[in-house]
Amino acid sequence: MQKPSTTPRWTRHLFYRAEHIRTTWRLRLGLLTLAIVVLWLTSDWWTVAVARSLVCDASRAPSDAILVENFDPDYLVFERAAQLRQAGLAARVLVPIRTGPGTQEPSDVALGTAQVMATVSRIGPIEIVPVREVEPITLNAARDVQRFLEREHIRSVIVVAPLFRSRRSALVYAATFASAGVTVHCEAVQGSRGVNDWTVSWHGIEDVGLQWLKLQYYRLYVLPFRLHPDGPPAEKSL
Repeated sequence: MQKPSTTPRWTRHLFYRAEHIRTTWRLRLGLLTLAIVVLWLTSDWWTVAVARSLVCDASRAPSDAILVENFDPDYLVFERAAQLRQAGLAARVLVPIRTGPGTQEPSDVALGTAQVMATVSRIGPIEIVPVREVEPITLNAARDVQRFLEREHIRSVIVVAPLFRSRRSALVYAATFASAGVTVHCEAVQGSRGVNDWTVSWHGIEDVGLQWLKLQYYRLYVLPFRLHPDGPPAEKSL
């Protein structure tokens, strides 16, 4: 015989009693182990997929200028730009250089570094494009480059960028230059790590992880909401 409830009937309008089923620690540990095993067994597939998502689609074509991605100085991008110029794909080479603190002039250190790499790579004459170090840095640098392209009546560029940064660079430049009618082509430059072997070192994992996060930041926030800002962006350090 069911025991009558001693709880006043009016309380059902304020409270209710429910029965919950919870998983045991053994089930949670088993699911975690299964997930780790699946990730390990499929790592040859998803690690390559992640890396490829960071690489732009190569679309080199004869253009008015070559734009060397120079935010993190890399000799290999100068070397590839020299090869493209020698192949006749563009006659002019543009190198963005960050301006010094409180000035519109290129930083002496950054300028000297770029000139040394240009000399060693035998790229020939380069044209310096001063860019501001204002967050989001890549977007605002692209705006400064766009103003230079408009002054020089340049209608197409080949962006030469490090491998895992190349898709982000191509997206930002293409979105920024669209208003000026400038066509953007992309050339990704592989360094010591490629899409198949970036997981063999912690530096490779760190590089790919950071570039993936930055790509999502630009894709999901910067380009949708900051491409056409209502006011000037706040100045920050990267």
